[in-house]
Amino acid sequence: MDTMVQRFVRYTSINTRSNEESTTIPSTQNQVDFAVNVLVPDLEAIGLDEVFYNRDNGFVIGTLNANTDEPAPAIGFIAHMDTADYNADNITPRIIENYDGNDICLNKIEQIYTRVKDFPNLKNYVGKTLVVTNGLTLLGGDDKAGICEIMEALRYLKEHPEIKHGKIMCAFGPDEEIGVGADHFDVSQFPVDFAYTIDGESLGQLEYETFNAASGTVILKGVSVHTGTAKNIMINCGKLAMQFDALLPGAAVPEHTSGREGFFMLMSMETQVDTGKMNYIIRDHNKQLFEAKKHFFEHAAQTLNDIYGREVCEVIVKDQYYNMYDVIKDNMTCVDVAKSAMIKAGITPDCTPIRGGTDGSKISFMGIPTPNIFTGVENLHGRHEFACVDDMKKAVEVIINIVNIEK
Repeated sequence: MDTMVQRFVRYTSINTRSNEESTTIPSTQNQVDFAVNVLVPDLEAIGLDEVFYNRDNGFVIGTLNANTDEPAPAIGFIAHMDTADYNADNITPRIIENYDGNDICLNKIEQIYTRVKDFPNLKNYVGKTLVVTNGLTLLGGDDKAGICEIMEALRYLKEHPEIKHGKIMCAFGPDEEIGVGADHFDVSQFPVDFAYTIDGESLGQLEYETFNAASGTVILKGVSVHTGTAKNIMINCGKLAMQFDALLPGAAVPEHTSGREGFFMLMSMETQVDTGKMNYIIRDHNKQLFEAKKHFFEHAAQTLNDIYGREVCEVIVKDQYYNMYDVIKDNMTCVDVAKSAMIKAGITPDCTPIRGGTDGSKISFMGIPTPNIFTGVENLHGRHEFACVDDMKKAVEVIINIVNIEK
């Protein structure tokens, strides 16, 4: 087993699940332990010039200094430590060599399969080496694969000083899956010209357009009274919730949109007769349409209040992140460098916009343009997640090509 696969199996076997209900930074102690006891020693073993753990924000930072006097940009690579909200206890990765294209039995006892009819993307991996789960947990390739690929690229560069490069930095952060890790990123500790999150999926992905994103909370205020005397008095929050949702455009939902089309999504709802709460996310790639969607959301609440002649509905809209393209479009160097690095590796870049966001969305607006690059992992956030070792190695090659000044 080569060093990257060994590292990947070791990292994914460690539970680093984040916790949205936590108030600590990072949100879970297991992320701290992984950072301090695993990532810091591993970076030091590679021989980086400086490695440290920032206890204020949970980021591990490492630096490999330039090995040439020739002008070269300082480049950063970023990945996140936490895994998504799915069982991460006792992860037991399994390696399948020369995958045959058929259904994969993840767990014979529980009769859990990853079936080709459900996941036709498996046909893209015939003859390749896959890492899968035991069907009871996620794999954690999102984003342990990104961490491993950055580690392996740094190790290779350290062992091959004939490859000339400028200053290289890496950052491994917490709580990406719950959307708060990058909020605490300290760009003053990461002095690079541009960076890349290694946090995409299939081979060739190069993403530099994301949604603009906001959360929308709806507070419902009803009136509860005995049903026998409820006429013209009761205001039922269950009904209010349905009325509010009906005021939003029915086609502007994830299941009816694609590409750059935005949406409203009702994430959760809880109501009693006199109280209720609805949680939405609001998304659009276009900033003007994004602002219009937020205004429409607020107008829906005002419409209900006008209908009832009282405040039955209060909304709270909070921006979460913005489309990184609004920053990157003014200097596409980081994109052009990544495209060239992929082409040199024999990969056709796929620059499809993300219908989501990455830590790079926030970091780009902090002053470091940060597109997103593939990891070779698919079917994220569940038991059917798998990593392709061949494509992970291609990600390592792309990272090396990006920093190699003798392109």
